[in-house]
Amino acid sequence: MTVAADSATGAASLVQSVDWLAIAPPVIAASVALLVLVADLFTDERRKPLLGYGAVAGLVAALAMLVPLRAGDRSTFCLTGGTQACSYTADHFALVIQALVLGGALLTALLSIGDTRKLPAGEFWFLLLSSAAGAALLPAARDLATLVVALEVASLPAFALVGIKRGDRRSSEAALKFFLSSVVATAVMLLGVSFVYATTGTMHLTEIAARLDDVPGRFSTLAEAGVVLTLVGFAFKTAAAPFHFWVPDTYVGAPLPIAAYLSVVGKAVGFSGIVLVTVIGFPSYADVWGPALAVLAALTMTVGNVAALRQTATRARSAVRLLAWSSVGQAGYLLVPIAAAAYSSDAQIGSTVAYALMYAVVNLGAFAVAALVARSRPGNRLSDYRGLYATRPLAALAMGFFLLCLAGLPPGIIGLFAKVTVFSSAVDAGLGWLAVVMAVNVVIALYYYLRWTAALFSTPEPAPAAEEAPEVPALRVPAPLTLAIALTAVAGITLSGAPQLILRFATLSLF
Repeated sequence: MTVAADSATGAASLVQSVDWLAIAPPVIAASVALLVLVADLFTDERRKPLLGYGAVAGLVAALAMLVPLRAGDRSTFCLTGGTQACSYTADHFALVIQALVLGGALLTALLSIGDTRKLPAGEFWFLLLSSAAGAALLPAARDLATLVVALEVASLPAFALVGIKRGDRRSSEAALKFFLSSVVATAVMLLGVSFVYATTGTMHLTEIAARLDDVPGRFSTLAEAGVVLTLVGFAFKTAAAPFHFWVPDTYVGAPLPIAAYLSVVGKAVGFSGIVLVTVIGFPSYADVWGPALAVLAALTMTVGNVAALRQTATRARSAVRLLAWSSVGQAGYLLVPIAAAAYSSDAQIGSTVAYALMYAVVNLGAFAVAALVARSRPGNRLSDYRGLYATRPLAALAMGFFLLCLAGLPPGIIGLFAKVTVFSSAVDAGLGWLAVVMAVNVVIALYYYLRWTAALFSTPEPAPAAEEAPEVPALRVPAPLTLAIALTAVAGITLSGAPQLILRFATLSLF
């Protein structure tokens, strides 16, 4: 599509060309979402599981389309004139995050197959694929309008997925809390975007970066307010304190695969947005967002780890609640290199990407084992994992490995190296106080991760009758669930044996 300006006026021409290969990953996910929704109308109840396998095939196809883009040098929807700005760029940062979110959605789909018997299949797979399409679009977005649209496309289906359990009061309450909190955060973010547009006159991030250097003095306060308010919406998605309060209830009320999805893909969406608006859009205001993100990182990791430390083993769904608070603590670690980028260079962003990849693999694996345990212990208490090695040795070994990776202890070498990389980014940027806060929080987290790991290999003790959760007969474990646990375990072991596969991103400039 080409729109030309009047040549007599000398105005620059407006050209919007479409590179279909560059936009293939989110387009395939969105197209398969529509196909699954339509196919659901013509599929009888016995064949509903085929919709899940169709969704898995669509996500695999979207992932496969990242291979021809690996050079990271394609852009589309570009304006040509005095300067060139593009709305969609498939650079290395976008491709890595797209691989993370589409891979996370794929593992979520594997966890969900066989677990959607009481859920509306067509709607479930449509919503999951739609959210994945928005999540894949966001890291490639290079203007504020596309960022906001991608963020909402990723978020709105997630609200429905959290509350998709019909007749479940806990699920409905979780979805309502998630929705209302997100709407408020989005409204604040849109106010910030409007302030930025008012002071710069453009929505493209590269153009904003150039024009913020020349903002008139009378508009400087408005520009600073716009920068801060724009970050609020993305901080909510990452569950950064004090925007984290929705996390534990939402994870507990949502279907377990969706909790896993939010803990990984939802965070990737938020961090991608923060990285793009700060490093590309607002570098001249690093003195504003740098200290703000450093404080957020310290507060987030402390709140998450202290709350996780206080979880009791006999409380219903305490395992999921601990993973929820753990994800808040991990969000704090992920914020550290972004804050450090304000004081050194955007090369620090690679440390966040490397840590996010490690976290995605092992956290999805932990949720996969939790889904396995929940099939026989619906209460999903921490006490239900005591002595798991005696009944399911492979699952216990996998869970122990995932927890040690999150703790940063051998044999979870990749978790240790990823934490060292994040720690180094803070030290190199001169944020010694933040490195000390991180070190203290890592020690705090060791306690609850090791306590859970030790319980896996302990002798099971019968719980008091008043607290014992009703145990259901052991059901046959679906092959996709077994595959999800195996894939995450193999990936974690491979990365621990060859950590350079993802740690190399910490030394590269991804833009």
